[in-house]
Amino acid sequence: MLSAVERKIEQFVGELNDKEVVSLYRKLPQGKRLRAKLILKIAGTSLSAIKTAAVVEMIHAASLLHDDVIDDAYTRRSKPSLNALYGNKTAIMLGDILYSKGFFELNNISADIAKIVSNAVTQLSLGELKDVSLSKTFNSSREMYLDMIYQKTASLIEASAGAAAVLAGKPKETYMVYGRNLGLAFQMIDDLLDITSDAETLGKPVLHDFMEGKTTLPYIYLYEVLDEAGQQKLVSLHGKVLSSSEQNWIKVEMEEKQILMKCFSQAKELIEEAVELMNSHGETALSGIAMEMIERDF
Repeated sequence: MLSAVERKIEQFVGELNDKEVVSLYRKLPQGKRLRAKLILKIAGTSLSAIKTAAVVEMIHAASLLHDDVIDDAYTRRSKPSLNALYGNKTAIMLGDILYSKGFFELNNISADIAKIVSNAVTQLSLGELKDVSLSKTFNSSREMYLDMIYQKTASLIEASAGAAAVLAGKPKETYMVYGRNLGLAFQMIDDLLDITSDAETLGKPVLHDFMEGKTTLPYIYLYEVLDEAGQQKLVSLHGKVLSSSEQNWIKVEMEEKQILMKCFSQAKELIEEAVELMNSHGETALSGIAMEMIERDF
């Protein structure tokens, strides 16, 4: 039924009656549609569920458009990003249009759904701001990192699960815990893949996050176990283009100190909790989606 979600998004965008917006939207990569999949698995394929899934994916697309501008990212899934093709102003305005249309359509679903999703978008925006602030210097705080990824990534996945549960008459809080765990683990695995995967698979340079100023969990854990000289070296490399020897030093230190396995174990723990929770409610399909989070390579 994801095709029904795609058609609904196209309908919403078409209703704007603007050929340029329609053309620009069609150039965006569709991605995994994780949030739509969750909503349909939890709530079924009613019109309200399809509309909610469409709105959430529009909001997610808008956030990625803004992200690419903030991060000066010129590729998205190995293809030129919209800001690379048409400039930052166009990307920002398309993002604003998708946000605005999404909020308008939420009002036609229900007040409860609108509150859940709009609150998540507030959290998402706060998380984007926090991400920018944290990127200015090396961040050694695990708590600040976890708060940021909850707001920026997990909050919308949490809201997707919660909104779907409301539509289906299922316990909202239970499904929101599932969505939160899924979102946190999703971002943790993304941060790991930035270090362990190759540039061709990622669609961006390896260690790109660290070079653009992001201090993700592996670097925080590495900082905690390095001696003072090692800590100073790691901080000195933050936010700069790394030579192959500097990249190799980071990778070797992480391997020797088992940092990557520690981060993976933390993500796996969140997923196992989500799986156990869903299995207890007979939601084996949702358990399967959760397991895919820690088995993916992109």
